[in-house]
Amino acid sequence: MPERVREAASRIRPYLKETPFEIARGLTHQRAAATPGAAVRWKLECFGVTGSFKIRGALNKLLVLRDTTGAGVLEEGLITASTGNHGRATAHALSLLDGRGVVYLPRTVADSKRRVLEDQYGDVVELRLVGEDAVESEYAAREDAERSGRPFVSPYNDPDIIAGQGTVGFEMDAALAEERLDAVLVPVGGGGLIAGIAGWLKHAHPGIQVVGCQPRASAVMAASVRAGRLLESGRDVPFEPTLADAVAGGVEEGAVTFALCSELVDAWILLDEGDIAAAMRRVLGERFAMVEGSAALPVAALPQLGPGIASVGLVVSGAGISREGVRVLAGD
Repeated sequence: MPERVREAASRIRPYLKETPFEIARGLTHQRAAATPGAAVRWKLECFGVTGSFKIRGALNKLLVLRDTTGAGVLEEGLITASTGNHGRATAHALSLLDGRGVVYLPRTVADSKRRVLEDQYGDVVELRLVGEDAVESEYAAREDAERSGRPFVSPYNDPDIIAGQGTVGFEMDAALAEERLDAVLVPVGGGGLIAGIAGWLKHAHPGIQVVGCQPRASAVMAASVRAGRLLESGRDVPFEPTLADAVAGGVEEGAVTFALCSELVDAWILLDEGDIAAAMRRVLGERFAMVEGSAALPVAALPQLGPGIASVGLVVSGAGISREGVRVLAGD
């Protein structure tokens, strides 16, 4: 994985600007009260070209497909599934590379994310709404890909996707130079982001603590790691509405991210909806940025981190705020 991440960073660099990785001054000041010398930095993926980290994995995967099988594979069209952010990222990557595709979405997808795909990428991708959960739309997309013979691009269950997401950690590490993070807090849904980040940072700095952050309303990966097997959303693990809709839902059977999360993630923090809402307001107040609930998870989890951990990195994963999220911010 470390070599894959390094290659992905080189591959996507001509297409993407690095996102800010900066001191969160208010959070640093608050944490320093209990931990002298504390420094809290956040990696602001919400300021990326598609508003989330997902463009990294999607672009890396499409470039690998193009370079290994030829540009025709993108022109003929590919198939993917998403809760919104990966779909937008794949559509944007296809627009950069003159490709076409089909995006499967659960019917519960946030209206704001569906509208962006329709309004900005309607000439690049066709949208199909299937199921109430991300896993249902993923299975439908895979079946379509098998029937049609077109490539399926997983939102997380693919080494090239994981390596692309791992460039978040690669950039954090490069920006710090001689400094080191004691811990990194990362939102988790299917596990591709945290698997990629941990794959790089654990290689570069074996002592770093990697902490997965999930909404208590839908914490399939955390529960699965505890159980030692992949659990089913809605049957084995609660699946309730959450502000962190981008990480909600199940993980498909056989996902490579499960083994990576089991091996590389040191701790899990589950957040209640009130904590997520407060963290969204905190990001707005400190950075004047509206972020989706999933992006606010690491900010919400920070107070639960042990006091002896001084240098902390937070991955603020995306800006695709839902209508409910806007209402939460407006009601403050």
